[in-house]
Amino acid sequence: MTSARAAARAERLIALGTARGLKVATAESCTGGMVVAALTAVAGSSAVVDRSFVTYSNEAKHELLGVPLALIDRFGAVSAEVARAMAAGALKCSRADIAVAITGIAGPSGGSAGKPVGLVWFALAAGGVPTRTERRVFSGASRALVRARATETALALIERAMLSDPMAA
Repeated sequence: MTSARAAARAERLIALGTARGLKVATAESCTGGMVVAALTAVAGSSAVVDRSFVTYSNEAKHELLGVPLALIDRFGAVSAEVARAMAAGALKCSRADIAVAITGIAGPSGGSAGKPVGLVWFALAAGGVPTRTERRVFSGASRALVRARATETALALIERAMLSDPMAA
């Protein structure tokens, strides 16, 4: 279910992307497709949304996005390095101008001292290369709230990229 805040941002993104002729791809793990669901809930989204990859497992990250298994083994699936590789893979495997990737630990289990429940890594790629990573910890939040906040954050990253030159995002 999309929050009112995410729905409003998705509407702005579709209008902005349409006006600027920009295409978007998503690579989602812990959000399980919630970002693309928010975008495609908007009429006219086909002008902006190119495709989405829901890569929940490590194998899916590797097979669909080309994330090296050695990278996952070394840094873990929830890391800046894997998020960056996911975004680069989504950009490479699509016709998008902008790609966002999300990987995290929504909980309620699966966390550790170094990677707590609520930790989410985001990466944005534009112009053929990953350009930004962002770490957020939504501590104390339920699984649903972690996923909703991660969706809202990913949409905000896409919006920032659309408002700037996507090749320099």
